[in-house]
This record gives sequence, C-alpha cells and structure tokens, in this order.
Amino acid sequence: MRWITLMLAALLALPATAQDYPNRAIQLIIPFPPGGNTDLMARALQAELSKALGQQVVAVNRGGAAGAIGNAELARARPDGYTIGISPNNAITTQPFLQSVTYTPESFRYLCLVYDNPQVLILGRNAPFRDFAGMIAHARTGREALVFGSPGVGSTQHILIAQLLRAAGVDGLNVPFTGAGPMSQAALAGQIMAFVEAASIPASTGLPVLAVLGSQRMAALPDVPSTGELGYPMAGTTYGGLLAPRDLPDAIAETIERACRTAVTSEGFRTIAERLNAVPSFQTGAEFRARFLAEAQVNRALLADLGIQRQ
Repeated sequence: MRWITLMLAALLALPATAQDYPNRAIQLIIPFPPGGNTDLMARALQAELSKALGQQVVAVNRGGAAGAIGNAELARARPDGYTIGISPNNAITTQPFLQSVTYTPESFRYLCLVYDNPQVLILGRNAPFRDFAGMIAHARTGREALVFGSPGVGSTQHILIAQLLRAAGVDGLNVPFTGAGPMSQAALAGQIMAFVEAASIPASTGLPVLAVLGSQRMAALPDVPSTGELGYPMAGTTYGGLLAPRDLPDAIAETIERACRTAVTSEGFRTIAERLNAVPSFQTGAEFRARFLAEAQVNRALLADLGIQRQ
C-alpha cells in the first residue's frame, strides 16, 4: 500500500508544477549584446511579459558567435519554464549551417512570434556619400572602397547587403561585429560607412537611413526611398520570438504563449515598438515553429549556393 500511496503522490505532484507556474522570476536570454535589435525588442517586451505572467522576467545578455552562444545555453537549460529566450531568425535558421554549434532548429520549443521588423540600409557617420546613388558610386572607385558592417558572415544583414551590392555590380569590405549594438557604435564613430539592420537601430541611434529594403516605403520613414523604387527589387525583414528548451511541458508552454499574446498586443509594447520603428507581430508557437523550420530549409540551400555552408 505504501508504494501505491507514494506513486499517487508523485503523479499528483506533476500537474501541480504546471498549475503553479510561474512562482518565481524567469530568466530571458538575449543571445546578442546590448543595444541591438533583439535586445531592444526584448526589453520593450520585458515589462508587459512580466505583467502578463505575474512574475518578474529578468533579461540577460549572452552575446557572441552571431547568437549561437546564447541559444546554445538556452537549448541545454532545464526545461521548466524558468529559462526562456528571444531570438531572431538567422541565429536559428542559418547559423547551424555556417558554424559548429550544439543546437539545430529542432532543439527548441517555439512559444510565440513577437516582432517582424523591416530591414533598412543605414548610413555611418562621416561616410563620403549621403545617398544610395552616392554609396554605389563610391563602391565603384575600388573593390574595398566601401567599408560596410554586418553582425557576422552569413547573418541576415550580411546576406542582404551582399545581395544588394551584387545586384548593383559592386563589392565592398565587410567588417563583422558581434551584434547590432557594437556595429552601431562603430557607425557612430565613423569606422564603417553603411550597414543593414532593423529600423529600430536608426530610431535608437539617430543614424540616417539611405533606403528601406523592400518594394514600398515605411510609414514611419515616409521620406526614405525603398530599394524597389531605386531599381533593386528585394525584400528583407528580421523577425523573432520566444523560445524554450525542446522538452518544455505543454502546459507551461501554453501559459507562456497566452502571456506572450497579451504582451505583444498590449498598448505598452505597441507604443515602444512604434517609437523604435518596429512592428509587433504575434504568432502562436506552432505557426512560429513552422515559419522558422521552413526558412531553415531555404537558407541551407542558399548558403550552399553561395559557397559558405559549413562542410
């Protein structure tokens, strides 16, 4: 009888854990340094997510290796809901095919999409040109005359600016950084001439924007031409959301997903996002997962075509 009593007690204790969740602070891993798009979006969400969950969400930056260090830490964390992360697409859908990492796109429980931000071409301080045409003209003066930044080889931003320059028939010197924050500081210091990033970066730094990567102008940047207008039809966004270790229980995942919907659709998050020229965008965990996994398949083939896929 005693073993039956103990077994029943253990079984009863399992749902209670999920029912009680959360009963303490939750760590939110940001796999990039402070000041970049992912960091800005995480901190914009932090207060509203804390409110929706009823517990403090503590943001922790774990930057490095194009998001791989922080996401590797998340993938191996205990799947109890007290360590979650926020990641953009590239760190999950591209980096496992570029470098040796300890995770794959299948290593995570996808909780919700949070944002879908257009990418823009940003002008560095003291650059020897002031518009898109001037940038292309300067690039034609020498193979490495145009010094541009990126958050690493194979990052979304590196691929986008490489595609844009290739379409214009020019090249440049890529200077890699650990994230958008350090890259923005280099642009402010005049160390790079241009870079592609989310529109939240010029909103937070005051750096000018040369073009919006897409077919249409952004409502938040009505005076900035699109690359489509300039004769280079292409599109570029960076999107991301909340993740957890793969084995997170369904009940806890559903609790976080509900809280995420509340936070993303809140007035507080929308107001901060608009100030950053960012676009709040909620998707369920299942929709978010399908989008990331589909992109991972496309990117694997693209990197092979570019000749930069990890062997």
